[in-house]
Amino acid sequence: MDDLTILGIAVSLAMDAFSVSIIAGVVIDKPDFRHYFRLAFHFGLFQFFMPIIGYAGGVMLEKVVGMYDHWIALILLSIVGIKMIRESFSRDSGEERKNARDPSRGASLILLSIATSIDAIAIGFSFGMMNAPILYPSVIIGVTCALFSVLGILIGKKAGKYLGRWVERAGGIILISIGFKILYEHLK
Repeated sequence: MDDLTILGIAVSLAMDAFSVSIIAGVVIDKPDFRHYFRLAFHFGLFQFFMPIIGYAGGVMLEKVVGMYDHWIALILLSIVGIKMIRESFSRDSGEERKNARDPSRGASLILLSIATSIDAIAIGFSFGMMNAPILYPSVIIGVTCALFSVLGILIGKKAGKYLGRWVERAGGIILISIGFKILYEHLK
């Protein structure tokens, strides 16, 4: 498989993480290096490992995960989206609210990392079926996702300054919508 094809796959897989990173850039009050690093590292790492898992798991894993991956993504993205919407209405103190809204920490980070990368399992399975090497494409997929995550936070940070606090609610709705988009694409 040529590099351009691998890059195209990597960019398409990075789009969910990119969208979530834009929302994170809006929601996080003054993102700093730690926010960029945590999101880019985790999103990139999960995007790197999921194709390897799909490749290694072969037919059995693909059948099991493939039957439910879209439901898993919908549930995980909905949990985080509902949490964001609910927190946007809360009136906590500044520091407590800042930590609660930070999707680059704790369970939210892990849930988002899984939800945005679970479709990469099918890519790994496809590489396995073609008997193609998986390590190099996985590195390209992970690095591309990390770079798109940083770009997404930058865009969200700029947009958040102009769009105000209602964007957090819209971000939650967008996360839930991404989950339904994934579900729709798998069921059609």
